[in-house]
Amino acid sequence: MYSSLHEKREQPGTAKVVFREVITFIRIFVFFGLLFLFTQACAQTQTATRYPESHVMISPESHGATLQRKAVPYPYVREADVMWAKRIWRTIDLREKMNHPYYYPETPHNGLMSLFDIVKEAVLTGQATAFDNPAMDDEFKVKMNAEAVAALLQSKELVEVEDPYNPGTYILDTVVNEVMSSDVMAWWVKEDWFFDKQRSVMDVRIVGICPLMQKKDPNSGDPIGMKPLFWCYFPQLRPILVKHEIYLGQNNGQRLTYDDIFQKRFFGSYIHKESNVYDRPIPEYLKGLDALLESESVKEGIMNFESDLWHY
Repeated sequence: MYSSLHEKREQPGTAKVVFREVITFIRIFVFFGLLFLFTQACAQTQTATRYPESHVMISPESHGATLQRKAVPYPYVREADVMWAKRIWRTIDLREKMNHPYYYPETPHNGLMSLFDIVKEAVLTGQATAFDNPAMDDEFKVKMNAEAVAALLQSKELVEVEDPYNPGTYILDTVVNEVMSSDVMAWWVKEDWFFDKQRSVMDVRIVGICPLMQKKDPNSGDPIGMKPLFWCYFPQLRPILVKHEIYLGQNNGQRLTYDDIFQKRFFGSYIHKESNVYDRPIPEYLKGLDALLESESVKEGIMNFESDLWHY
């Protein structure tokens, strides 16, 4: 009996146990509450730092990482591993809907520039080299300095204009005609297709690009053809193109650069010349629909060569 009374004296009271449980619950509640408030504060701080004074979720200025990008080097290819090769010249017509990312915007805005504006700036500032005589020579032989390029892109002519101080009379005035992005309607692309037996792949390397300016009749203003301006060595342009993003239309979150879309072959084109013993382009011996069919025949020949190497 004495022992039972002693055991009852040793057991804590019910109120004391309940008090301890309440204290433990309050501590847990306060801990998780503070953790939640700390997480929300960090999220708001990151949002304010990433988008300062702006309601735009995604903008070209917010992707500064693009300016730090570098062109991914090509896989190494030994000359002895190239078992087949063909040189192709193709035309990218910027009037096609698929090629609009190369043409727009006509005026740079929000960090976006057209392909010609990028190449033009690179050539005038000395970051890239332009090569002269593009219609007859595509082997990058004759270099052009910045002054020669500026003279090519900014032509001056004398025109008769009405004298603002003496209406009804005309005087001669100098007008500067600068080649703008809206004047470049197509590009020539020179590339090498080859089969690398070491990797067992058909691969392609873009060698050079050339802008084509639309020529217009001075009297009527109607377009009368295309004029090539200069050739640029594409591997020299890659470090520049990789730092300029493009606008693809439906998805603003897809951040691609001009170098990306060239490597992904994101353009529509037709072949106007292939390497041949006569060194002549397709329009020299075929016209109209026959020239387009010959262009498709060259494309199909490249695909068939790769396909015929394998057995199914």
